[in-house]
Order: sequence, then structure tokens, then C-alpha cells
Amino acid sequence: MKKILIPILIGLLSFNAFSQDNTELGPSDRVITTGVPFVLIAADARAAGMGDIGVATSSDAFSQQWNPAKYAFAISKQGVGLTYTPYLSQLVNDIFLGNLTYYNRLNERSAIGASLRYFSLGDIELRPDAISEPLLQSPNEFTFDVSYALRLSERFSMAVAGRYLRSDLRIQASNEDASAASSFAVDIAGYYQSEEIPYNDFDGRWRAGFNVSNIGPKIKYDEVGQENNLPTNLGLGGGFDFILDEYNKIGVSAEVNKLLVPTPRDFDGDGDIDAEDDEEYEDISFFSGIFESFGDAPDGFSEELKEFTWALGAEYWYQDVFALRTGYFNESDDKGSRKFLSLGAGFRYTAINIDISYLFSTSKVRSPLEGTLRFGLTFNFGDEYDEY
Repeated sequence: MKKILIPILIGLLSFNAFSQDNTELGPSDRVITTGVPFVLIAADARAAGMGDIGVATSSDAFSQQWNPAKYAFAISKQGVGLTYTPYLSQLVNDIFLGNLTYYNRLNERSAIGASLRYFSLGDIELRPDAISEPLLQSPNEFTFDVSYALRLSERFSMAVAGRYLRSDLRIQASNEDASAASSFAVDIAGYYQSEEIPYNDFDGRWRAGFNVSNIGPKIKYDEVGQENNLPTNLGLGGGFDFILDEYNKIGVSAEVNKLLVPTPRDFDGDGDIDAEDDEEYEDISFFSGIFESFGDAPDGFSEELKEFTWALGAEYWYQDVFALRTGYFNESDDKGSRKFLSLGAGFRYTAINIDISYLFSTSKVRSPLEGTLRFGLTFNFGDEYDEY
């Protein structure tokens, strides 16, 4: 069973393929695919509970994935976060995404962060025949990154992050020369958080952020295979906190994302995307592809808009002890068709935060995270900063 599951899983993660029309190519034949797509999975339960939103939400231990510039506005001096996300949990029980994150706010203006993200594809038994001893293999992928955030003014910060990526999806039995693929990438992020503003019946705070993540060279899984773009992504978000009184606070956020990766297309105009088109597509450098990605969709501006995903999220806190969250994520039917509603909750006891989330697919394309509970645990310690 697991021997069959591994190509299915890789297909779900990397290709999101749609059947092609033999007479005319449409947007659904040009779904953007990348290597190491697991880095785009929401690793923490708080963001997952708000529709995978995190670029402009308030700072927490898991800001490293979404916007490391938020660390410069962290309330606690230091924090450690642990998360566990089962994947394809309704089919297998040993595929998961784990995340360990640490941050340290050095002073009033700067902070550092680091995280390790590990994606296990489980144990796979390979048998050449019915009587042979099974060969057990455990494909996996991981990233390790560090970041530095600096407040350029009282209300605005920027950050840079460096990331090492390694993908070991080789099946030694089928290719003895296979080896693990690796690359490196950088993020550039910014975050704005206003002061608390008094309105008629409540106080409020504005938030905004951006993050250009995973800027780096392509990754290649073997010598004869094609080079795969990293999932370079532009995230833009904004939000507002309704501070109703000392006990009740509601934060609402919106976010859009776009992969800064070229759109696959029919370069030779023969009505099909074939090997010759793939070769020309590979010749586009990762750096050129970032800029081309804003205007290379064959159907023009209307198709470019379909390559943006959007999400809305809300979070309610009572006495900074108990939180309820919800969110909605939407992707065009022609570009992946990920659509889901998420729910989440958070509990805070002294310096410990516990978060959970749950996802409901609203698309015909079922999410691999459907019916999955995601868990997060955060330990905050050290002095606290007054950011209000």
C-alpha cells in the first residue's frame, strides 16, 4: 500500500495536475508547480485556524514562516514553539510535518529567530517479489533557517532570513545513483503596527505586512531530471484589532499570495505543452522568473489574477487567556482549486500557549489536510515589552 502511496503523495504535493484538452490549452493546463512545496504548508495551528494567514497578524513564536519582521514587535523577550501536523491522516498515520521555532528579542529594536521544519513521508516497504525481505526507506524533506529583524522606526520593522532546504525523496531501489537535492533561499519581509488609536466605542490598531519568501536557485533531484523552481512567494496582508475593552479583543485580517514562478506555457505554439516546451521553461532563470511571473500568463491579466490566492481570518481573545479563530482560503479552480474553511482555538496559561485547528474543504479537490487536527505549543519566557 505504501509503495503505491509515495508517488500519489508526491503528485499531490508537487504537481496538482489537471487533465489537458487535446485541442486547446486552458488555464487549468498551466498550474504552476515547484519543488519542496511543503514549505508553503501552514506549520502552526494559529495561522492554520485563520485560513493560513500570518503575514500581518500580531507577532507570535511562529512568525518565522510568515513574516520574521514581526519578531521586532514580540511581547515576550524569548519564545520556543513546537507544532505537529498529520498529513493524509485518513490514509496513513506516519506522514507528518513537524516544526521547531525559537526567537529572541535582543532589545527594543532588534530580534533574531530560527526554525527547523521537517516533513516525513513515512516508512515505505519495497519488495522485488513476494518472498524477499522488504527494503525499508523513509523519504523526507527539511528546512533550517535563521532571521534578523530590525525596527527602522517606532512602528515599522524589516527582516531578512536565510534558509537551507534539503529534499531526500530518492527511492534507492529504482535509482541507485539518486541523491538528496538541496538549495538555499532568502526572505525579505516588512511589518507595520500602529499605536493604539481611540475611536468612539473602542480602541483600535492597524497592522500591515509583506514577505517575499524562498528567493533562491532551482533545485534538482537527479542528474537527468529537470530543475524545479523553489516556491518563491509574495505575501501581502493587512488587518485591524478591535480592542473593545480590557477583556475582549477581535482581530480581523486579509491576505493575498502569489507564487513568483513562471507560468508553464506552449512556447512553440503547437497546441500542447511537451518536452520541448519544458526545456525552454527550464531555461528561465529563477531570478528572471520572479519578474516574468507578473505578466507571463498566456491569457493575459485575467489569468494573472487567477494566480493570486486570497484569505480572510478573524481571531477573538477573551482576557488574553482564551481565543477562538476562523478563516477562509480561496484559490482559482484553474490554478489548483484549494478552497477551505478553518476553525481554531487557543489557550494561554501563564507562559504557555496551546493552539489547535481543524480544516474543512469547500472544493471538489479534497485537501490532504481534510479532517486533520493540528497542534501547537509555545513557551514564552523572559521580560515582557510594552507594545501598546
